[in-house]
Amino acid sequence: MASEAAPGSIGGAGTALPRHVAIIMDGNGRWAKKRFLPRFAGHKAGVEAVRAVTRAARAIGIEAMTLYAFSSENWRRPEEEVSDLMGLLRIFIRSDIDELVQENVRLRVIGDYRRFAPDLVKLVDDAIARTAANSGPILVIALNYGAQAEIAAAARSLAAKVVAGEMAVEAIDDAAIERELDTHDLPPLDLLIRTSGEVRLSNFLLWQAAYAELLFVDTLWPDFDAAALHQAVTTFAQRQRRYGGL
Repeated sequence: MASEAAPGSIGGAGTALPRHVAIIMDGNGRWAKKRFLPRFAGHKAGVEAVRAVTRAARAIGIEAMTLYAFSSENWRRPEEEVSDLMGLLRIFIRSDIDELVQENVRLRVIGDYRRFAPDLVKLVDDAIARTAANSGPILVIALNYGAQAEIAAAARSLAAKVVAGEMAVEAIDDAAIERELDTHDLPPLDLLIRTSGEVRLSNFLLWQAAYAELLFVDTLWPDFDAAALHQAVTTFAQRQRRYGGL
């Protein structure tokens, strides 16, 4: 696990620290295949990676971390695999919620998770409620999330306000759209990491990633650990962010 570091620094070196890090956790299936194991074993190992990386993020001082756990396209996977993923989500929440409460972590969920089974929806709702008063780091889980659907929903909401006379068309700007997004109350996205060597965003935080630093690594998600996160944050600190300027 990464060593303790003050917020705003990496290992105490005083280098820039991303406030908000998002991760596309890719490669569980390939990790299992390389070991001649069923895909479920890869997903289970991926949950262990989630624990290691989120703990490391808290130790480093990252303010918010968003994890792409289940996309709106993942329903296309075999029914057995979807069931396995839901089962692991249940296990993670039940086994880790006490730690999140004790560590002052606030759990957030983005995406339409209410499409899940009623017992899982209640489990998620209860976990969110138990951590709602926490004031420390934010752990965001993207469940049944798709960025295009998120942006379309924001557009519909703004259109409805215009029709109702609550705002003028001219008032719709970047800030107005951002206020309608699932992430409206989170820090701006600074760093987006994708594991497994794939180089695409897969419908994840498309609006939020407009000026985020992107990092694609070959490491399969179950092998991505505290040291890998620390390296990613160090790489971020070495980049120059110009936001279109010089």
